[in-house]
Amino acid sequence: MTRRGLWLFAVSALLVGKSIAAGGQATGAAIPVQAAVGIEPDTVRIGDPFLVQIGIRAPLGATVAFPPAPDSTGAVQGLDPVRVETRPDSGGVVQWGYYRVAAWDVGDQLITLGDVVVTVGGRSRRIPIAGRKVFVASVLPADTAQRIPKPPRPLYEFAAPMWWLWVALAALALVLLLLWWWLRRRGRGRPIEVPDPFARAEREFARIEALRLVEAGERGRYVTLVVEVLRDYLAARYRMAPLSLTSTELLAALRDERAVPNDRLIRVLNEADLIKFARRPVTAERAQEIGREARAIVAQEHANTLPAPPAQRAA
Repeated sequence: MTRRGLWLFAVSALLVGKSIAAGGQATGAAIPVQAAVGIEPDTVRIGDPFLVQIGIRAPLGATVAFPPAPDSTGAVQGLDPVRVETRPDSGGVVQWGYYRVAAWDVGDQLITLGDVVVTVGGRSRRIPIAGRKVFVASVLPADTAQRIPKPPRPLYEFAAPMWWLWVALAALALVLLLLWWWLRRRGRGRPIEVPDPFARAEREFARIEALRLVEAGERGRYVTLVVEVLRDYLAARYRMAPLSLTSTELLAALRDERAVPNDRLIRVLNEADLIKFARRPVTAERAQEIGREARAIVAQEHANTLPAPPAQRAA
């Protein structure tokens, strides 16, 4: 303990001792207790921690219960729980309670602490620790301009209702809705044109023939193009026959389709693969035969899928 703390303890103990002695004369049963209270430092700034010390000297065998640290409801709040320290003394029990606190307002601030309870032989004595203050100095510079701050504003200021913005948004939504309805109705009025796979294949065959690739010596290219038209037609007619399949996979996928002349299709695809990938030479006559065969396969498949005439349906 510092010299200042010892001096405070001695003075306070003297004063409290006199009051305790007076109390003992009045009741005849008071517990002789000496107490001292010190504050270090006695002048602090806002938020700076300082120490409140309470010293108690009681008879041998006594127990001392210090009050809890100040809660957060006052201007002076406890930073740590109370720390109790016992000092050796052959003539009694000496204990010190240390409170590490901080103040959050300027000026003289009251330190709110409960009573210290001393118990001996089933009797209790309450030592009030009240009326202690600490001075909290301001850290703000002196206001030489004497400016008066504005009054505080409310927590939230509601702006004027922007009804015109909501009206504009509603009008825009209505316009977009009408535009969508008009486009949808206009689209319904037009019939959806679904291209006929057979007609498209016939046009492609005619376009390839017009190129006169066989006469120009491009016999392999001619075979490749007519087989591509055949593959496009089958892919449009059957979902299980996309262009991504190889010739072997295509033949396996169409194996159970009775409308497709699979025996003719096998010969055309196998020979076309040899010409396209193995660079097998092909004569002009054979190239034209493959073209006519591809066109015949398309025509046969188309004829096999046409509805039967009324006479055959009746029979």
